[in-house]
Amino acid sequence: MFLIILLVIVAVVLANQIRIVPQQTCYIIERLGKYSATWDAGLHVKTPVIDKMVKKISLKEKVYDFPPQDVITKDNVSIKIDSVVYATVFDPYSYTYGIENPIVGLQNLTATTLRSIIGEMELDATLSSRASINSRMQAVLDEATDEWGIKVTRVEVKNIKPPVEIEEVMTKQMRAERERRQTVLEAQAHKESVVSRAEGDKQAKMLAAEAERDAQIALAEGQAKAIRLVYEAEAEGINKLAESGLNNSILRLKSIEAMKDVADGRATKIFIPNTLADGIGPAGVLGEAFRNYDDNKLISRKEREQIVQKKCVEKQVSSDACLSDSNSKETYNSAFSNADTEHEMHNVRLS
Repeated sequence: MFLIILLVIVAVVLANQIRIVPQQTCYIIERLGKYSATWDAGLHVKTPVIDKMVKKISLKEKVYDFPPQDVITKDNVSIKIDSVVYATVFDPYSYTYGIENPIVGLQNLTATTLRSIIGEMELDATLSSRASINSRMQAVLDEATDEWGIKVTRVEVKNIKPPVEIEEVMTKQMRAERERRQTVLEAQAHKESVVSRAEGDKQAKMLAAEAERDAQIALAEGQAKAIRLVYEAEAEGINKLAESGLNNSILRLKSIEAMKDVADGRATKIFIPNTLADGIGPAGVLGEAFRNYDDNKLISRKEREQIVQKKCVEKQVSSDACLSDSNSKETYNSAFSNADTEHEMHNVRLS
């Protein structure tokens, strides 16, 4: 029975000496008060009584958010700045035995480094140079904490809070700057609007002038084409008349046919050019036939035909070529008879 109890006690003690170390964690083991080993992730067995686990260290990256602190800039402005430090343990032995409290040491080192950097900068540069401040602090802290087994991976400045008076002045300054920019933008927009409107008017006038010019050119071309077509038609008609073998006799006959409608009118006087009267023969004396009659006196168609016949015969006799050879009565009678015959032929054509 005693043996069984002894075996149970030994089993319990041995079970308590078995340790399983999680991932990204390490244990610092001391034997008889002296550093013995660093246990990494996995299964480990501790020697009873003489071995002791003194510290558990996480190897994960940690975030240390430090409280705000007062910092004075180069132009003697007191501001409050709080920062965030990202760090990880890369040497558990140095982290355990290098400094008593590594986190407190890191916080104080961060504060002193921040004061040193901000003291070299003016307020405006401090507010606009956060990236530069972060990179400088990260370099200084990483180098200083190597002896502690700490690796500073990144530093971020969270807030920069100037005094209330400075904030009011900065607010007024920003408001004035925004108003100035607004004024400049409005003036520039007005300028661009005026220029655009002027350019639009210019383009519109140019387009209108071009349209008017094109219209005038098109009208002139149309008129020229119309005139050209008229002359081409007239030339073609003349060519066809010439090809058909027209002579002066046919032209005179056409003139007499055209005068037929004139003779059928109610006018008491008809004016015909001398050249036309000479060209159309007996019909050319229609105006002369009524020259001595009163404008208000109306005569019948038969009377007008008799007067026209008489005048035509006299005109033809006076223009006959045979009168130039002899003035004898026989010659005159022969010419008169020829004229009368020709006039009868004209009357037949007119009817």
